[in-house]
Amino acid sequence: MKEVDARGLSCPEPLMLTADALKGASEAVKVLVTEPHQKMNVEKYAKEHGKQSTSTEKDGYFEVVIE
Repeated sequence: MKEVDARGLSCPEPLMLTADALKGASEAVKVLVTEPHQKMNVEKYAKEHGKQSTSTEKDGYFEVVIE
């Protein structure tokens, strides 16, 4: 599974890194973000591109897995 660690980054960086990771990805992509609005943006991006996402709140950050 590919992992994007975007914790502590400002918008739109987490979304740009997610988009790059999803290009040609043949496996799930795990995205780590700090802020709730970043989590929502990553989930929205995944949905708009026909992907499923699941989110988990960890200790001080969010983990979004896109498949």
